[in-house]
Amino acid sequence: MLRPPRMPRRILVAEDQADIRDVLVMNLQQAGHAVHAVNDGAAALDAELQHPHDLLVLDLMMPGLDGLEVCKALRARDSDTPILMLTAKSTELDRVLGLELGADDYLTKPFSMAELLARVKALLRRAEVREAARGAGVSERPLVQGDLQIRPTKRTVAVRGQAVELTALEFDLLLHFAQHPGRVFSRAQLLDAVWGYSHDGYEHTVTTHINRLRAKLERDPMHPEWVLTVRGAGYKFKE
Repeated sequence: MLRPPRMPRRILVAEDQADIRDVLVMNLQQAGHAVHAVNDGAAALDAELQHPHDLLVLDLMMPGLDGLEVCKALRARDSDTPILMLTAKSTELDRVLGLELGADDYLTKPFSMAELLARVKALLRRAEVREAARGAGVSERPLVQGDLQIRPTKRTVAVRGQAVELTALEFDLLLHFAQHPGRVFSRAQLLDAVWGYSHDGYEHTVTTHINRLRAKLERDPMHPEWVLTVRGAGYKFKE
C-alpha cells in the first residue's frame, strides 16, 4: 500500500544578508521544504503570527527586531514552533541568551549547509514526535521521582506541586533522562539521542541545557538532586 505523499514542511528564513538568505532558501527548497524568506525581524514576526510555520531559521543580528527579540516575542505568545538561531558570534553569553529565550538550537557562522540541513531535519523530527504524542490523547501515569512529576503526553513538569515552565528541548532532555534512571550518558550520546545529531564541538550545548534544567528544577543547582554529574563520564538521572 502506497503512503500518501507528505506535505512539504513550511520553513521561515529571516536573514538580512541577501547572499546567505538565497543560499539558505535554495538548499532548503532542494531538501523538499516550502520556504518563505524575509530580511528583518519585524517581517519575520509578522509572517509567523499570520501564518505559523513548521520551523524558523532566525539570524541573530538583523535590523530592527533582532533574532533574540523575535524569539522572545513568539515564546511569550506560547508558540512552540522550533527555532534555529544563526549567529556570527560565538560567545557563551550569546548562546545562553538564545537558549534562555526559547531557541531550540543554534549554529555559529560560518557553517556548512549539510550541518544546517541536519539540524533542520532533527528539529522537525522532534516536533513530529511531540505532535504525535499530543494527538494520541492517551491517559498515562506520570513519571514521579520524589517531588518531581513529569507527564510525558501532556508535556508538563511539576516540582513540589508547582508547575515548571520548560522549553520543548529542555522537556525532551529531562524526559530522556527520566526514562532511563541510573544510566550514564555522555554529552555526545545526549546530542545524538535528544537533539538528533552529533557534531564535534557542540557538546557544550548539552552542558548549557543541563545547567538551565537544574536552575529550574533544583533547590540548589550546585548540589542537584535529579540530574547528576558523573565525573569523567557524563550525566545520569537519579535512580
